[in-house]
Amino acid sequence: MSASHRQSPRFAVGCALAALTAVLASPVWADPAPSFPALLARLDQTPASQEAEALSEAAEARVRQARVRPNPTLGLDASNVFGSGPYRGFDNAETTLSFSQDLELWGRRTARINAARADAGTAALQRDLAVLTAAGRLAQVYAEAEAAQRRAVLAEDSLSLTIADARAALILVEQGREPLLRGIQGESEAAAARASRDEAVAERDAAFARLTAVAMLPSPVTGIDVSLLDRSPAAAFAGSADPTTVRVAQAERTAAERRIDVERIRTRPDITASVGVRRYEMEDATALTFGVSMPLPLFDRNRGNIEAAQADFRAADARLARARQEAQADRAAAQARLAASVSRVSAADAGVGAAEEAYRLSRIGFDAGRISQLELRVTRAVLISARTTAVDARLARVRAEIELARLDGRAPFQGAE
Repeated sequence: MSASHRQSPRFAVGCALAALTAVLASPVWADPAPSFPALLARLDQTPASQEAEALSEAAEARVRQARVRPNPTLGLDASNVFGSGPYRGFDNAETTLSFSQDLELWGRRTARINAARADAGTAALQRDLAVLTAAGRLAQVYAEAEAAQRRAVLAEDSLSLTIADARAALILVEQGREPLLRGIQGESEAAAARASRDEAVAERDAAFARLTAVAMLPSPVTGIDVSLLDRSPAAAFAGSADPTTVRVAQAERTAAERRIDVERIRTRPDITASVGVRRYEMEDATALTFGVSMPLPLFDRNRGNIEAAQADFRAADARLARARQEAQADRAAAQARLAASVSRVSAADAGVGAAEEAYRLSRIGFDAGRISQLELRVTRAVLISARTTAVDARLARVRAEIELARLDGRAPFQGAE
């Protein structure tokens, strides 16, 4: 018996086991992930959104507190009591009951309220930015999970094609039309394809775990039925509104400017008025008392706080200028990347079609003995690469849409708000 006939049963068994392993390893989809729009609708349940909402509510509460006037002071003062001589005991006491109130002159209360409102406006915009960031992260993780699922399926298909080609090579070996080396090469390629399949499955499971955590799903994701990779990007928003990042920087600048007013007003005296009633025990008489008090600005004129507030304003102004420049450049880059990714998807799909037809013809030619195993291997590798490139192109298109949506102030694949 020839060496080829001695080796062929072992190789055939190996291919059969590989095929059985591929079937058993194929995942059984259950508990598919909700669609991206469904997950987007429950975005307010994520920790990032809840944190931003809580910070905004805290800022609104500080606005309400800023409107409250300071509490008055009620004082009781007794003099000429429990001394010696005529001041023994309480008979000659002078008792004064007074009521004092901070007048908050010079626009002190108005400046405090304006500063709190500016901080609240900043917190509200930061909340919106946090929601947009969370939406972009959700879209990114969802698309990556779907891409990992597709790569696992492609790896499974690649393993099936490799095993089928190896079987075809084995037939030619048994017929004496190919050397035994071709069969060994086919077995090696099947083993490599199986390892690639296992790696793709591991990456898919890891991506599903990330999606489960980010979306805060009650049960682990085991599949994605509603595609995001195949979804067309939303039309770019042509409005003139600044991106959310620029509006946040603008609000921070306004808040810093309001704090300068607060610090400047603090240099003016804080006047307190008082009114009271005084009781004279010796004369058995009463009288009204009036008073005004104010601190003397001899040592503390709040200059340090004013200079610090002015420096904070200059820093906020610089951040605003940088945010505007970056937003303009980022938007142009995002539009260019999105247009390029759309073209790349079309080209990749065309490449997949051409690669599938080339592999089909190569397989026919190989079975007929007109094409070598090397040529078949090359066309198969081209087909696998084309399918992988199509997945990568769709993932790049999703990423470009995420970036452009962030600059438009909307969720990915949603209309401008």
